[in-house]
Amino acid sequence: MFYDRELDFLCSTLQKCRVAVSVISPDESIGDVIDSTLRDVLNNPFDPSQSVHQYVGVLEANTLHKITDEFKLCYIYLLLPSGVGECKMLFIGPFLSERISSGELFELGERMGISPKSQRYLEEYYASIPVISEGDLLFVLINTFCEYLWGSEDFAVVDANKQHGLPESPIHGNTHGDNFNDILVNMKAMEKRYEFENEMMQAVTLGQIHKEALFTADFSEKFFEKRLPDHIRNLKNYAIIMNTLLRKAAERGGVHPIYIDRVSSEFAAKIEQISSFYDNSSLMKEMFRTYCRLVRKHSMQKYSPVVQKTILAIDTDLSADLSLYVLAKHQSISRGYLSAVFKKETGKTVSEYIREKRMKHAMHLLGTTHLQVQTVALHCGIMDVQYFSKLFKAHTGKTPKEYRESLKKA
Repeated sequence: MFYDRELDFLCSTLQKCRVAVSVISPDESIGDVIDSTLRDVLNNPFDPSQSVHQYVGVLEANTLHKITDEFKLCYIYLLLPSGVGECKMLFIGPFLSERISSGELFELGERMGISPKSQRYLEEYYASIPVISEGDLLFVLINTFCEYLWGSEDFAVVDANKQHGLPESPIHGNTHGDNFNDILVNMKAMEKRYEFENEMMQAVTLGQIHKEALFTADFSEKFFEKRLPDHIRNLKNYAIIMNTLLRKAAERGGVHPIYIDRVSSEFAAKIEQISSFYDNSSLMKEMFRTYCRLVRKHSMQKYSPVVQKTILAIDTDLSADLSLYVLAKHQSISRGYLSAVFKKETGKTVSEYIREKRMKHAMHLLGTTHLQVQTVALHCGIMDVQYFSKLFKAHTGKTPKEYRESLKKA
């Protein structure tokens, strides 16, 4: 059609702004067009026999239709000029006309019948929905497309609200987990999950592929909390989360985004092929190994084998004996040669590099655990806690205790 290039440009722009858009037939199922995630959580799915036409009502030519449903989600749709016997429409959304505040989400949750325990699902979902206000450039672009499509600035705009029955609220019933002990249990479980994720990210940042068994053995316990009724969607969502976490960990480990993006995109495609728990578990193990290899390969590829092996020996176990003598002996080279080539390629002496790595590890442990300072020192390969505190203050400007307290205040 005469508008194909303009339509492609509009759709591409909306997609880059994370706004869902599709060209469909009004006879298609509404469930194929509108994301059902929120409705699944509410146990209020679409009628599978309902078409887009039945859901949105009458479609008028030369008219821009806007609709806001019972969940405050907004959609735009319009009929496209088509050939004989064809009927196509452009469907845009969901999006929000404005960001919903925390207080409004609580009120919305009450009207929807969301129990207090499930409120976080609502918050996570709405945080993922893009916001397009009336004055936004995307609206200008949509209006400009309509003007081109219909050859006039004078076209109709129909604004409607879609009203549906909401599920009966479980808030006034007996909800599981409302007593104080259950809340504490839930808090502890969440803290452990976040601690686990941080440790896993740290391992990838350091390229510690040898720690695979330590993390992957617990994937079923740590990761697969049932958040959605759809079991497969739940597995896919956790895989997406892990892909994002490990991608950021690899970037933190010094890998250029050009390498990360290729791997991340490949995993994104594989995630959508997940059909069982086994698929998900295998893929997540593959992710851990792949991102570790990415860090080990691309963050050190500019170094010679001697320096690479030295860095790997240091990063693998910061609590080990990392004296110049031991590091050189492992590669059957002289201390003088190792010292010279390491300084030339990294710009740091071996001792400077080790000290920097140990202090970064110490900062990580102080910020993510409740270990005693002397225990943190031991994990960093320093036996004398007073010497450790002296090195730490020289590196950060704070004592270990002051550093930990500053994180609590932040």
